Amino acid sequence: MTVFSYNNAPIRYLSKTQVRRLSKGDSMPAKCNLIIDSCCDLPLELVQQDGVQLLDFNYIIDGKTYKDDFYQTISAKEFYDKIRNGAMPSTSQVAPAETEAAFRAAIESEVPTVYLCFSSGISSNYSTAYAIWSQLKAEVPDAPIFIVDLLIGSTPEGLLVLEALRQRERGLTAEEMVAWAEEARFFVQTLFMVDDLDALHRGGRIPASVAFAGSKLDLKPLLNFDTNGKLSLAGASHGRKKGLKQLAAFYEKAHAENSKIALIGHADSEKDANRVCELLAKQDESITVIKHNIGATIGSHVGAGMVSISFWGSDRREALSVADKIARKVRKGE
Repeated sequence: MTVFSYNNAPIRYLSKTQVRRLSKGDSMPAKCNLIIDSCCDLPLELVQQDGVQLLDFNYIIDGKTYKDDFYQTISAKEFYDKIRNGAMPSTSQVAPAETEAAFRAAIESEVPTVYLCFSSGISSNYSTAYAIWSQLKAEVPDAPIFIVDLLIGSTPEGLLVLEALRQRERGLTAEEMVAWAEEARFFVQTLFMVDDLDALHRGGRIPASVAFAGSKLDLKPLLNFDTNGKLSLAGASHGRKKGLKQLAAFYEKAHAENSKIALIGHADSEKDANRVCELLAKQDESITVIKHNIGATIGSHVGAGMVSISFWGSDRREALSVADKIARKVRKGE
């Protein structure tokens, strides 16, 4: 098993050239540019590329506002230690002025550009970005700029963005990138364990009843994203050790046979992330794992100790009930 481990800025086990190779395919002249946001929770070295614009979410902790800048200002340990000591951070979407500036710069560049946006199911960022996009399209109808609601966030978003960067290098046009992303988002499998549900409840991401039940029963909740981009309670584990085993077992059960890459995210819980890596290695020594700290935006809502796994698998829409499939078609007007 190959493990690429990232803690804050330094790269432990590979050079910057090797980092870039992870997100590049058979190199061709790029036909589109990308805009991505900091909720992709990828190592900064992977997204610092020509033709890729990064938009930062914001968070407030101890009365100060910071950009979610991949722990360049505050280290992951500092951030999560503040939470452990009682800090209750809040978050805000990308500043609308920054989104508009990025869109206008994309239009002026005359290079078709696609914004791969954090899930609308748990943030208003997409609706704000879409409103700005609509306004600019009214001003410049033929503006070559597109926006995709990824309906996922954090580690699963990172997995999709990583592949989008590679597909861009393989020559996808902007229109092809949109079509690819709108389909690919449903093939990303993810599962994550949080220490408790209080932070998610405070942020309005889950009902109080779910948080209360989890804490009273001393369960470690396991969550994922549904096909509408909202958080969904997938199960629970009695204790962290069993939860980590369930993350690894989920990969064994649900990963695509022709895909050998997994992203392991953790909220300053590297020991547990390493344990998941060990369990994956027992399944398949040829797997490639990218292990990194979860960013401050997501970390504000999941708290310290969260561990996640994301990988390519089957179409999540196929798991919908018949009734949900009908409802999905009705909403689309099919």
